[in-house]
This record gives sequence, C-alpha cells and structure tokens, in this order.
Amino acid sequence: MAAKPQKMSQSAGKAGKIAAKITGQSGAKIAPAFPPDAPPETTFTITATQPAGPPHALKHGDTFVVLDVRGDIGTSFVGSSGLFYDDTRHLSRLELLLNDKPPLLLGSNLRDDNTAFFVDLTNPDLIDGQRLVMEKDRVHILRTIFIWRDTAYQRLGMRNYGDQPIDLRLTILFENDFADLFEVRGSHRERHGTATAKVHGGNRVLLAYDGLDGKVRQTALDFDPLPDQLKTDAALYHVHLKPGETRPLFLAISCNRNDSRPVPFLRGLIAARREVREATRQRTSVETSNDRFNEILCRSAADLGMLMTETPQGRYPYAGIPWYSTTFGRDGLITALQMLWWSPEVARGVLRRLAAYQATRYDPLADAEPGKILHEMRGGEMAALREVPFGLYYGSVDSTPLFVLLAGLYTERTGDLDTITELWPAIEAALGWIDGPGDPDGDGFIEYERASDQGLANQGWKDSHDAIFQADGRLAEGAIALVEVQGYVYAAKRMAARCARRLGRDLVAERLDAEAARLAERFEAAFWCPDIETYALALDGNKEPCRVRTSNAGQVLFTGIAASDRAARVAAGLLRPNFFSGWGIRTVARGEPRFNPMSYHNGSIWPHDNALIALGMARYEAKRPIETLFGGLFSAATYMDQRRLPELFCGFQRQRGHGPTLYPVACSPQAWASATPFTLLEASLGLEFDPFAREIRLRNPRLPEFLDEVTLRDLQLASSSVDLRVRRHGHTVSLDTPRINGDIRVSVVFSS
Repeated sequence: MAAKPQKMSQSAGKAGKIAAKITGQSGAKIAPAFPPDAPPETTFTITATQPAGPPHALKHGDTFVVLDVRGDIGTSFVGSSGLFYDDTRHLSRLELLLNDKPPLLLGSNLRDDNTAFFVDLTNPDLIDGQRLVMEKDRVHILRTIFIWRDTAYQRLGMRNYGDQPIDLRLTILFENDFADLFEVRGSHRERHGTATAKVHGGNRVLLAYDGLDGKVRQTALDFDPLPDQLKTDAALYHVHLKPGETRPLFLAISCNRNDSRPVPFLRGLIAARREVREATRQRTSVETSNDRFNEILCRSAADLGMLMTETPQGRYPYAGIPWYSTTFGRDGLITALQMLWWSPEVARGVLRRLAAYQATRYDPLADAEPGKILHEMRGGEMAALREVPFGLYYGSVDSTPLFVLLAGLYTERTGDLDTITELWPAIEAALGWIDGPGDPDGDGFIEYERASDQGLANQGWKDSHDAIFQADGRLAEGAIALVEVQGYVYAAKRMAARCARRLGRDLVAERLDAEAARLAERFEAAFWCPDIETYALALDGNKEPCRVRTSNAGQVLFTGIAASDRAARVAAGLLRPNFFSGWGIRTVARGEPRFNPMSYHNGSIWPHDNALIALGMARYEAKRPIETLFGGLFSAATYMDQRRLPELFCGFQRQRGHGPTLYPVACSPQAWASATPFTLLEASLGLEFDPFAREIRLRNPRLPEFLDEVTLRDLQLASSSVDLRVRRHGHTVSLDTPRINGDIRVSVVFSS
C-alpha cells in the first residue's frame, strides 16, 4: 500500500499470553485487581521494563533489530533490545563511545518507508583530568542503520565543524549471549550450549554458539576500515579530523553467514529501498484531504511493508516486533483479511503458507489435530528441544475457520479460481476438523481445551489466562466455546459454499449452507443474553453462558451470524460510555467483573478488534457508529509516536486536553494494528467487489467529519483498475471516477 507522503517490550501474548504481568522500574509487581486464581502451570510471561525513550525497530525477512534512540543496543533499556534472527538474539550489546563517553543525542528518526534509521549525534564536553580538550558540538556523527537480508548495516559519518584539527578515540563495544527469544522474554533455562569468540584478519570478529539442538549459530562483525585495535568485544579507532573533514566508518553485523562477506553498505541500502518500491508498485494508493490521516496511512503502509516476509509460499505478514516476528496463523489471516480490498495478493501467500503447514496428525504437545491450521511457528533452540511447544504449534481454535473464511473472501475479491482449486483439499480438511475434532461433544459448537499443560490455556484471540470468565468473575473451565468463533464458523461455511458452487460442487454447497443455517439458529438460542442485551462471551465446559459484556460480541457482527434486531442492540451497546472510551471500544465493558483498563485483554482497547467491529457495523448498515469509532481511533493515532497505532492501549476514559494512556509493553509495530486505518476506511466506504460481474460497489458510503475527500488510485479488480474520488457533503457523499482502465463498473448502493 502506498499512502501519499506527508514507535516495546511486550506483555505475554501469542505463545504465552498466559500470565501477563506488568512491573515497575523497581521490579515490584502491581497488585492484580482480582486474586491470582490461575492454575499453577508453565507460563510464558514477558516482564515489562521502563525504557528510556521509545525503542525503534527495523526488519527484513527473518532478521530484526530493536535499538534505542541513540542507535545502541543493550544500554538504555533491557528486554527486547537486540539483533535477532530466526528467534535467536545474535547481538545483545552495541554501544558507541567517544573518548569513553556516550555521544550527545541531537535527534533520531525512521525513514518514511522504514528502510533506515537515522541518528544525529555530537560530542559532549571532553575533559582530560581538569582540562577541557574539546567543547561539545564540534563533531557531528550521522549514524545510519538498516537491515537487508540477514545483515544489519551501520555507517558512522563523522564531520569536524570546528576550526581546529580534532583527535578522538571512537570505541564500539559489542557482545552477545545467543539467547533464545523465549529466554529474552523471561523463560529460565538450566543448560546452554557453548559460545566462542575469535578475531579474524584484523577487521572481523566471529561470535559462535554450538547449541544443544546440534545447530551452530554465528554472528560476524565486519569493520571497514580496519580498527586500530580489535578485540572480541570492542573495536577502537583513533580518529583525526581536519577542519571541515568528513570520514566514514562502516560496520556490518551478519547472522549465520558462515564465511561469506556481506555486500557493501551502499549497495545493500539501494537494494533494500528497491525492494520496497517494487513491493508497492502495483498496490492501491490512498490520499485524503486530512494531512494527519495521510501520515497515519503512510506509517501503517510502511509498517505492513516491513512486517511482510518472503516465504516459499508467498509474502506473509509477520505478526509484530519484537516478540511475534514469525508466522502466526490468526494474525496473518486477520491481517490479510484487513488488507484484502487493496492488496489481495497477501491473502494468497497467507493461505498457501498455512495450507503447507496444516496439521495431518495428532500431537498433544503441539495441540495438533488433522486439518487444524497453525497458530505459530518458531525456529529457536528452545522450540527445537521442545522446551517450549511452539516449533509448530496449533493451539488456536479460530485459525482454522478463519482460514476457510479468508479463502472464500479471497475468491469473492479476486475471482482467482485456480488458487482456490489448489487450496480446496486444505479447505476440506479444515472443514473436517471443524465438524470433527473441533467439536468433540458434537453439539454443533467448536470449542477448545488444551491437550497438554504446556499449551495455551485460552486459545482464542483473547488468550490471557484470565480473559474468559463468568459474570461473578470466576474463570471459565472445561471445553470453552467462544462466541466470535461460532460466528467465524458460520461465515466460513457460507463462504466455502460459494466457493464450492463456483467449482461445480453444488451438493457440497447445499450441505454447507444448511449447516450454517442450523448453526445460526442454535447460536441465537445458546448465546443471546437478554439480561445484558448482548451475546455471551462464551459457553464454559458445562454449557453455562459467560454473561459478560465484551467486545467479542462486536466481532459476531462481522461474521453475519447475528439476527438483525439483536445486531442493532449490540452495535448500540458498544458505543455507550461503559464500552466506548472516546478513543475506542474496550475489550470488556466498564463495570464488568475483572474490568481493568490497564489489563491485556480485560478492558484495554485493541485497534484490530475495533476494525473488525466496524466491518460488522457496516454489514448491518450501522454507519453512524462507524463514524464515531473511526473518529476516536483517528484521534488516538494522532497522539501516538510516529502516528503508529500500537497493538493495544489502555482503556481509560478520554479526558479533554490529553491523549490516550499507552500500554507500556504493546508490540509496535504490529500487523493487524497497522492494517486498522485501512479497514476503517473500507467499512466507512462500504467497499464491495464482484470480479465475476466486473463491478465495484460502495454500499451506504459515509465519511467521518475529519475527512472531506478520499481518493483511491489504481483500485484493481481482475485485470482492470479504476481511480475513485469520494467527497463528503454533510451526511452524504458524491463519487466520481477520474480514470477507468479496462472493463469495470462502479456503483453506489443506498439501502432504503
């Protein structure tokens, strides 16, 4: 996505949102709002820290780096800092010193397309004994950092702005622990492999780790020019600069390259930028009348581009940095769904990759069953040794129906029957899991109950240990049927039926439609709670409804399973003050048991959750609530660092004169949060695509008050494309098409 031009440590989540806790800088735990009634079990907690300034992340492929504002690693904050490759930290410290002192920070920023991080530094007052040998601000150092493939590159451009020659000692300190990502997140290990460090040829240091899994991991640091002194943990340069003289120093840090040398700095930088341009060349671009919203779109598009990873099956959006930079089923599926209207090729890569790793056998430790779709995969030492179960882990109840749903939505968006024919065996296997192992008691609802104590206790998107509970605050027990997941199954079967008809499988389509209709009828009877005017969060193992007001009911609207009159009541309830904070819809309504606006899942605000709710409101033609929701999240994003919506933020009520309260350990960037502004635009415009009729429809389009005009350029449908311009006129809009290329029709549909 190309928007027109105009910031993390993480609470327990994905693999390990079991027992999230937040600690202050001193390490003292904040007392929980409810007794710690989680069962004694293995947890994958990510302990929060208080960084000095926001961290910055860069990523390319399976390599990412988390830096502080100076461009250092392991100095200003701990936890997520480091250079990581394939779930292993390949550098835990990188620190720049001038005459043994940290340089002064002038400023730092990311390039708009996320291809590089720039840091402007200068020298402090340098003193030798009692004598001032150099006043501050004489030397400017521009530190340029980028990642390409498996290598992190740095250029230190030094310039003397004084009128006298300058002599400096420039030191680069470095070290590594080769920690598994789960160790970095807080897991304790009793045993480790063997680490070595050697200097090669005067300009290279090779750090190596012989793991317990039999795999050798290496980090190579290449310096140019040769340092005056090089050790296994430091490089020293004696720098002499004449007045006005500029001198560059280069450092390349490679992960698992063995004896091969990285390409030169400039060639790598050009290649990285070229890749970004090529990846976005054919995508729809968006320009609006609001410069701040343009900045939000630009940042979101750049973050999605950075998180996108080339895999053997196609491009895949990795879930987030730092903890989730890998293939996640649920995250990839929802992100692809959010991107479907403007970048449908992402869905093709996601579907093919998840089909390639679909479970074919039972494996209790991995929560795997035949036909089930992957939750996450990991490449680190702990996963290889099964110290954690997440090498290939299938512990999510919703990835499988979401896979089928996305396949159907992709077909309706693109008309690509060849890909669906290729994927049909995987779709049938997924449907087989839904009707078989996914519904072990045969009541028509799919439910989850982990097969191993090492697995996730809760296996929906709210997978904290305390996220599913009863109206009195008791944690739900037994096999749990989540409300939104039944909706996913309903929508999946409806969409699979449409695919089946297009493939000439009419009997299969009739069966799936009938199953979906029966599910909708049972769903209303089992989940609707008239006393709270919404759907229950879940059914527990005794089939007792969890009568709690939660945002999960909002996602039900997205799936279309809700009866129209009840959908209207749910939508209205979500905009009341107990749910809507002014910034967004909370995951749990204020006043409900376990409500805590600072919690991970029990009162916080998740942008992607709000985005799916907005799509649901659009489905049931509740456009005015979308405007309110869109306006709240837009306002929140304007307060965020770099205009970047994070994974989540706190659910405190909006107060005049200050911004939203951040959640200190939210992933940023995160894929489905980054896709949210585009989803909100889709919901507002009511975009629909029919490649078989070669038609794009805008159903009941409206624009929020902060947008007077939206232009979509090169919006594609099959082999045709069109430019659309939508203008707001009060509560109505006008549409024109400045450019049409090919056989395509655009229409506006207003419901009576």
